[in-house]
Amino acid sequence: MTGLLLIQLGTPDAPTYRGLLPYLRQFLSDPRVIEVPRAIWLPLLYLRILPFRSGASAAKYRRVWDEKTGSPLLHYTKRQTELVQQHFPGVPVRFGMMIGNPPLKRVLHEMIESGVDRVVALPMFPQYSATTSASATDVLFKALMGERRVPAVRVVPPYYDHPAYLDAVEAVIRDDLAKLPWEPEHVVVSFHGIPQSYAQKGDPYATHVVRTTRALVKRFGWKRDYWTQTYQSRFGRSAWLKPYTDDVLANLAKKGVKRVYVALPGFTADCLETIDEIGLESREVFEHAGGEHLKNGTCLNDHPRWIEAMARILREEGTGWLKT
Repeated sequence: MTGLLLIQLGTPDAPTYRGLLPYLRQFLSDPRVIEVPRAIWLPLLYLRILPFRSGASAAKYRRVWDEKTGSPLLHYTKRQTELVQQHFPGVPVRFGMMIGNPPLKRVLHEMIESGVDRVVALPMFPQYSATTSASATDVLFKALMGERRVPAVRVVPPYYDHPAYLDAVEAVIRDDLAKLPWEPEHVVVSFHGIPQSYAQKGDPYATHVVRTTRALVKRFGWKRDYWTQTYQSRFGRSAWLKPYTDDVLANLAKKGVKRVYVALPGFTADCLETIDEIGLESREVFEHAGGEHLKNGTCLNDHPRWIEAMARILREEGTGWLKT
């Protein structure tokens, strides 16, 4: 029996210090994420970063936590799984988190116990990076190391230029723009950043980001002075991929741009980085510099075009394993 497995980064169980501490500990202990010798990094992480960052991050998560649905990332990942399941009757569709709950290891074990002997895994990261895509496969195959009966596995390759993915992103952006009560003077296309050193070592993330952006610009027919592609979510003091989203927003405002829409095609579900970082913190940066209106874009979430895209991508990778 073939099973479909969505792999998402994960989210804390609660927007509290106790909820963030184990989440950040696991996330920042990943050598794919922090490429610093363990002997140097781990003492710094445990003694300085975790005690202080856990509380600060908890405060941010409280701003995006919904009273009914909780974590937006978890909520939309559940929705995506439920809706993709409708495209594959009789085929188990599950999701697992690289960090937090439900842990990928447990979900995979349950799938195998239920009789799944073929798995098509979909990392929820359109653009490849060792910090995300490779980390996802690390967790996946590490989980398989503990299984007696290991299923055959296919991992969906990066889909940064897949027509179905681009169709979905285009649809979401068009829906967002149609709902705005004002016309954007500039569009910022913001992606999560990675350290420049990672790209210099061969990580193709920046190339994938550029190709996604160019494809979207072509679809919308935006003139070159109407859009800027940027990177957000910088962590630490080292140089990350540039230009930085907040720097671009501040400069736009100083030049007299009053209305900006920030598209977020690299994120497949609303999360802290899109709702709070862009929707609150970056908006404050923009307004402080003289801007008036900033709208953080909606992520792919449970948009029908994205559900269709996921089903198409999974079906293509599952050729011969799934009934068309």
